[in-house]
Amino acid sequence: MDKSIDIRNLKRCAEISRESRAGGNTPFGALLADKEGNILLEQPNVEITENKCTGHAETQVAEKASQQYSKEFLKDCTLYTTAEPCAMCAGAIYWAGIGRVVYGMSEKDLLAHTGADPQNPTFDLPCREVFARGQKEIEVVGPFPELVEEIAGVHEGYWNN
Repeated sequence: MDKSIDIRNLKRCAEISRESRAGGNTPFGALLADKEGNILLEQPNVEITENKCTGHAETQVAEKASQQYSKEFLKDCTLYTTAEPCAMCAGAIYWAGIGRVVYGMSEKDLLAHTGADPQNPTFDLPCREVFARGQKEIEVVGPFPELVEEIAGVHEGYWNN
């Protein structure tokens, strides 16, 4: 995939995360794109507004994608997300059959912004390690140091770290 497409879609995820925060939710955003980079699905977090412990943006995209598209189609798709998928999200991506993940900032970058906030107890298990335990190959691209400041900016003042 062309890096400019990855950057464009990650910037859109940052916009989705701003919309998520403005809507009363945690500042995360994800989307699904086809093999040409065209956006198919967009999703903010819904954990707070819907009182849903699995309401992470990535999990919601994976769930919707698995309902709307075949695994054959999804293996050529990319899930874009502002922050590295947690273990739960990585599992959902794996089971949905999405073949590629691109994230803006790492879990460690996220931890630097959330600190010890009990609302987001980060899970220090890189998504690459989760995917490596599976039988399907999932390409992972990230982090994007040139976008971390923009993505992290949405988190400023949100967490009680």
